[in-house]
Amino acid sequence: MDFGALFGSFDNFMSYTAGGLVFGAIYALIALGYTMVYGVLQLINFAHSEVFMYGTFAVAWTFVFLHGTGRVNQSLGEALPVLLAALVAAMIVSAAIALLLERLAYRPLIKKGAPKLIALISAIGASFALAEAMGLRDRFASWVGLDDNLKNYVVPGKARDVYSNPVSIQPKGLFDIGGYSVTDVDLVVLFAALAMMVALDQFVRRTRFGRAIRATAQDPESAALMGVNSTRVVQLTFLIGGLMAGAAATLYMMKIGSTRQNAGFILGVKAFTAAVMGGIGNLRGALLGGLVLGVMENWGSAVFGSEWKDVVAFVLLVLILLVRPSGLLGESLGKARA
Repeated sequence: MDFGALFGSFDNFMSYTAGGLVFGAIYALIALGYTMVYGVLQLINFAHSEVFMYGTFAVAWTFVFLHGTGRVNQSLGEALPVLLAALVAAMIVSAAIALLLERLAYRPLIKKGAPKLIALISAIGASFALAEAMGLRDRFASWVGLDDNLKNYVVPGKARDVYSNPVSIQPKGLFDIGGYSVTDVDLVVLFAALAMMVALDQFVRRTRFGRAIRATAQDPESAALMGVNSTRVVQLTFLIGGLMAGAAATLYMMKIGSTRQNAGFILGVKAFTAAVMGGIGNLRGALLGGLVLGVMENWGSAVFGSEWKDVVAFVLLVLILLVRPSGLLGESLGKARA
């Protein structure tokens, strides 16, 4: 163990903390999809990781069609117009995949009153199916007749290879905290994620649709007697989760710049970990869990080595649940009050 790597200087400590907060904000946005679906349906939507993955490809392909296939470096300001278009595309694509999942994988089972275990198996199957479908994009490119230039970019090498955004966004240092240079990309990722989390929290707590979501989460039978359409509520829940996953995909591509057909797996597992850590079914818990997880795994990688980063994240989950079995905040979506 090398505690000096983390605590040896204030500069090291701030570097790992700031990096952890940025990734934690992305975990938190993805975790919203898990926590909202669980709050309403008591179901773990394991296919939500692929909803995020499709959003990352939507970002990269938007840059291809608006910018071209030539690889260039750009500042955040130069890339901003295309980046905003990519944000819209990613949110639309991820929301569409989420709604498709709800319609094909879950709604038939819910209508038939299938046990939760059957729905869980359906979620796992849908996750693999979506990932493998993206792995077949080379055949899809041939079917739709893309020209050679675009086809070579849509399928670089093999369809399961790492897929890079043609525009690499170069972060610009804005100010220092200790010895760590906070960049414009760091600030945009962190504050955009926080703004969307706050907006969603207020939507659920203060709007008519939000009250319908909370009523269905708390008591679906009574909500139905009060005129709440549970099918529409479930659709809205998946839609919101998809939109947040698309936003997270855009922020992820800003920061990382590359993806692949199984990119959602580890990120999805960590986002689910963040949701459980904060209190599954709790929107504010998803935010807290994501930020705590991002920081603690970065600290762990500094102390134990980067190869132990994932191990630290899951050990932390176990330790927190031993003390707080319901998570850090523990309040369910159905018990939230305006």
